[in-house]
Amino acid sequence: MMPLQSTLPNQSSIDGSVSAVKALLRSQFSVNTPFFIRLRSWEYWPFAVVYVPVFVYWLWLSLKSRSFFFFSAANPSIESGGLLGESKIDILDKISDKFKPKTLFVSATTRQEIVDDQLADQHFSFPVIAKPNAGERGWRVEKLEQQDELMAYLAGSPVDFLVQEYVDYPLELGVFYYRMPGQVEGTISSVVQKEFLSVTGNGRDCLDILIRQNERALLQLDALRAKHGDTLTRVPKAGEKVLLMPIGNHSRGTKFLNANHLITPELVRVFDHISTPIDGFYFGRYDLRCRSLADLYAGQYIRILELNGAGAEPAHIYQPGFSIWEAWRVLIQHWQVIYQISRENHRQGLAYMTFAEAKTIYKRIRAEKNQSV
Repeated sequence: MMPLQSTLPNQSSIDGSVSAVKALLRSQFSVNTPFFIRLRSWEYWPFAVVYVPVFVYWLWLSLKSRSFFFFSAANPSIESGGLLGESKIDILDKISDKFKPKTLFVSATTRQEIVDDQLADQHFSFPVIAKPNAGERGWRVEKLEQQDELMAYLAGSPVDFLVQEYVDYPLELGVFYYRMPGQVEGTISSVVQKEFLSVTGNGRDCLDILIRQNERALLQLDALRAKHGDTLTRVPKAGEKVLLMPIGNHSRGTKFLNANHLITPELVRVFDHISTPIDGFYFGRYDLRCRSLADLYAGQYIRILELNGAGAEPAHIYQPGFSIWEAWRVLIQHWQVIYQISRENHRQGLAYMTFAEAKTIYKRIRAEKNQSV
């Protein structure tokens, strides 16, 4: 008969098993795992969770205005006021050429040789930025370095898109501007400065390790592996800053910094000058790049990449550490402004969007999403 002790695990194997379990628990429940990073930082919470109080306030404003779509009157010249399915090229076409980069609209059905001819006619050079004409939150926004990458983007695009010249000015900002109908002076309520996702080398660790040590980069690990591939084994020099994502979207890891200290009467005058000629625009956020703060205040070397309407956010609220309570206050305040602008335009005879119009837009958005799957 086999001795009893020989059927029992020895102490070393027990200790090894316990250590393995502890390691597993640490890996799953460490405060530096993506789950806990998102949990403790509300800027990463799902949109539907963050916007619960705002949704309740929107319902109240809808009752007051007797329309669920009152926001459509905030920007009469933009479809749905800029909340649902609006065309980026239609909005950009309303802005003076002085303040925007060269932009080419490309239908998803356009043949490659036609795109080549159009790029040549407008003297585009690489790199360029490609983005869906009706996308949001960084979906399919890419920096393309050469012709074959653009052709691959065209071949794989299920929707119409824009090709924009790449603007390499060092400052990227989001400037939130609104103006009451009939007034010539507006308000800048938010300025966000964007800090692109990057890591700094120490001369010892490879990019893969540096990414894992950076919380924002860790959340983008899969996308960074797909983008950078074998280069993640490279060891950057000490002090070398490596840009990981050249796209200034929060969903791509860009850090949004509260830059409201930049708001001055001079800055308001610059955006009054830009905004007043845009017929039917009263509320939204300019996403732009500029050469310097001095140029910004002088209204020079500004390139507006996008103008977002009623669906825009005062993005300074996404600065790390910004209070969720203060963020809710700011968001609700901006919806109050939308309501005031929309109500004034409605008083002047502008109709709110109807259910039938909203249904048509919704069906189009669903069809485009189904195409992209």
